[in-house]
Order: sequence, then C-alpha cells, then structure tokens
Amino acid sequence: MFLRRASVAPFFPALTICLLTVGLIACGGRDPAPGSASAEPDAGSGAPAGPPPAWVVAAMAQPRGLLLHEAGTAPGYLIVAPLKTGDIYLVDRDGRAVHSWRRVEAGIADQLLADGSILRGALMADPPNFKAGGVAGVIERISWDGDLMWRWTMASRERILHHDMEPLPNGNVLLIAWELKTLEQAVAAGRKAELVPEQGLWSEWLLEVEPVGKDDARIVWEWHLWDHLVQDHDSALANYGDPAAFPGRLDINADVIQAVNDEEELARLKALGYIPQDATQADLQSDFLHMNSVDYHAGLDQIAVSLPSISELWILDHSTTTVQAKGSAGGRSGKGGEILYRWGNPRMMKRGSDAAPQLFQQHQVEWIPAGFPGAGHLTVFNNGALRPDGQYSSVLEIETPVAADGRYPLPATGPWPPANPKWSYTAPDRESFFAPFISGTQRLPNGNTLICAGPQGHVFEVTPDGKTVWDYRNPYGGRAPGWMPEEAELLPYPLFRARWISPDHPGLARRDLRPLDPQPEVFQPPPPPG
Repeated sequence: MFLRRASVAPFFPALTICLLTVGLIACGGRDPAPGSASAEPDAGSGAPAGPPPAWVVAAMAQPRGLLLHEAGTAPGYLIVAPLKTGDIYLVDRDGRAVHSWRRVEAGIADQLLADGSILRGALMADPPNFKAGGVAGVIERISWDGDLMWRWTMASRERILHHDMEPLPNGNVLLIAWELKTLEQAVAAGRKAELVPEQGLWSEWLLEVEPVGKDDARIVWEWHLWDHLVQDHDSALANYGDPAAFPGRLDINADVIQAVNDEEELARLKALGYIPQDATQADLQSDFLHMNSVDYHAGLDQIAVSLPSISELWILDHSTTTVQAKGSAGGRSGKGGEILYRWGNPRMMKRGSDAAPQLFQQHQVEWIPAGFPGAGHLTVFNNGALRPDGQYSSVLEIETPVAADGRYPLPATGPWPPANPKWSYTAPDRESFFAPFISGTQRLPNGNTLICAGPQGHVFEVTPDGKTVWDYRNPYGGRAPGWMPEEAELLPYPLFRARWISPDHPGLARRDLRPLDPQPEVFQPPPPPG
C-alpha cells in the first residue's frame, strides 16, 4: 500500500542546523529508507543561503504510508500522533487507520490505557514563561470515544510540565516538570555565573500525581534534581566536593552543550516548529538538562530518565518517601534520592576522563518488559548529534549491572558497566539513518525492535540482525493553532515517538478495529516559502 508522494520544491529556505537539547547545531546526513543510500548530495553544514541538509530533503521526497510489510513482523497496532496536529491515530500493521482521537492542541507522549482511553501531554500554544522544545503544561485523558475525562494544567512563571509521562499501576501518573531557579539560586548552588542567563535555570522535577475529579490532581510523591548537586568550583559552598566521589549527584557545571547565541540560528530553530515563535536565546540557555523521557519498573520500583544535554541516562529510586527523596538515605536502595545508576557519558561525573561518550542527545529510555527478549535491559534511541565519528543515529540495548536487591554495584574506579551495549542497530549505510532530535524505540515481543525517526515521521521494525521487515512513513499532519510558524512546513510529518500496542491490550478488547472508511486524508503541505 503506497500513499501519495509529498511534493518537494527545488529550493528550501536555509536549514543547516539540527535541533539539540538547547538549540541547533550545524548538521548534514541523509535519511532514505534504512540501509539504502540517498540520491541527494550531502549538504554538510551549508551556508546561510544554501539548501537544507540532505536528510531533510530526503524526508520530504519519500513516499508516505506503508512501504514494506514482510513476514516476521510483530502483530499489533501503532499509536501515531503527528507533532503538528492534535489528531491521534491507531494504525494497523497494514498502515490503515482503525481508530482516531481528535483534539485541538498538538500533543506528545501518548499512552493507551486499559480502558481504551488516551493519556497525553498537550502543548500549550502560549506557555507563560519558559519556551523551549517539549514544553507542554497540560496533561489530559481522552476516552475511546473522544470525550475529555480529565485535564490538569501546571504552567506558571515558576514551573511547567514538559515532554513525557508514565502511567503507574496504582492509577497515578509520573510526570516531568521544569522548576525555575533564579540566577542567584544557581550561583549559590555552585553554577558558574557565566553559564547562567539572567532569567535563571530551569531545573528538573519528577512528580507523581493522583488525578482528582475532572480538572485537578494531588501530588503524592516528588523528586527534585536540585537536592542532588555537587560542584568543585567554589569551596565556600556546602555542596563542594569531587564529583567522582559523589556519583549519585549531578556536577552542576558538567553540561557541555553550548547555547544558541545567534539570532539567525534561533530563527532556524523556530522554522522547524518545535519551539514557540516567541522563544528567546535565554529560554534555550535556561534549559540546561532537558530531561525528555521517563519510564517505570514496577518490580524494582525504580524510574529511568533520559538527560540529553549531558548524554546520560539515570535510574532513580521511587520507593522513597518525598522526604527521603531529598536526601541520600532511605528507600529500598538505602540511597534516598541519589542517582542509583548512570550511563552514557562518564565525563559528566569525572569517572572516566579517557572514556568516550556512548550516548549523543538520546531519547526514550525504557526497560524491556518481562517476557520479551532482553527483559530487564534498557533500550534507548541514540540520536547521534555531535557524534565525533559522523552524523548518524543508532538504537542501543543496555544490560545494566543490577543486583538481586535492585542495587547497581559501582567499581572502585571508572564508570558503571557495561563498557559496551548488549545490542545495537545502525543502518548498513550508517549515515542514511539520522534523526538528530525527538525520536524513540521499543523492543517488541518477537525480539524485533521498533524504531521511530521522529523528524521524518519514519517508523520501521528491524530484526535482531538488523533486517528491516516493516517500514512506514507517517502521512498525517496539519497545523495546531497558535503553535507553528509558516516556515515549519519544511518538516510537515514529525512524530515525537510512535508506540506499539499489543493486539491483546485490554484497551482494545471488544473494540471495532476494522479500517476506517474512508481513511483519514493524507496531508499535503503547501510549497515551502521562497
């Protein structure tokens, strides 16, 4: 089944930079179907008046819809939620929409619940303060029939929800939020003054909420990054110490990503449509960690998070009380809210200055479920921006050194193991697979791995030996009110991620899953300006 090919104008406005956690950097790369070479020339870093990177041109040139469906594909469905529209689709493995939910606001990180409702983050058209990629401010639950069941807003000048959420077995929801720390608070915590914009820093905050009624929530547990800092910059401060001796804390000066400092580059970032039109350079500088995913392991009562600005993934103890989460004692681990395990970039904790980073602006870290091949390991989409050996993405499976008691033994010297991933995927022509921002991955029950190259809206399934057996390109798009500038049509089909749904998921029980007739209209973007 092939859908109509998207039109490609011969020239685009300049787009020579790819979205990172705090802005854009020069990038090239290509993105045809996995494993095949692009027919487009590599634009490299380009010049301000030149064409966009080849991966952007290739993304527009590809046909849309189902491209490949071979034997060995895992049965089931896919949640497809275009980043530029409020529509959500349940798509079968033949690429046909079998159900849809219609919303006005664009959303991210959709989850199908046991009753068939959708839990989603909604992107506010005009956030009250902080305006960087992934800002949401709203979480809502939508019934199978499209009725609003619950909607909670947390968005003020001091705090705002962002990126991801995780439904918990007890019916509560685990959320990520930013909380403002003023310039004075950041300097008092040991942050170098030259790294703090005038408006301060947005620090990370995890909170578990219990839905109350149709429009409220009660916070029942929380963890604050600001309680777990170390620094070796100012010996007069209370949290002074050697970061290598405190691996359970963040060195507040460890991040190395440079903030956008050029108005032209900021304008290009806005052209991708991932940040509001009135975002400023200070907004991007304030977002110094950009936590972009959260997952929960019920058996361990632990949380996994991704922090792309420092190219690390962390595991935290959820079994603590909120009071214990502020300190370094308590919970099953006995370590309170300290980081139990971290992997991806040993330089961030000064425990491996010679060790090369293995993560590069990653997204969607999560545990492989019980009963699936690799159960208990972590998977993560390794975007690959700033990778020293070239611009390409990869998907990793990481076997953590977790003990029977849920602890992670740390060697006397050096970082936590493993030295290398248990499994990884790169395209045979590795630079043909490059998604420098958003994106995600998920292990499937048959041992295959689902991969979503988010900017291109490209979802495919690979076997353990890297063969592509299913290939789909999101054909849906649109425009969410108040969010996308006109220039954002350059990449009209992006997905924050795509999530596989088991055919025996309880939310699908006794549902009519015949293909919709007619099928939703394929989005045809207007010709780009210029």
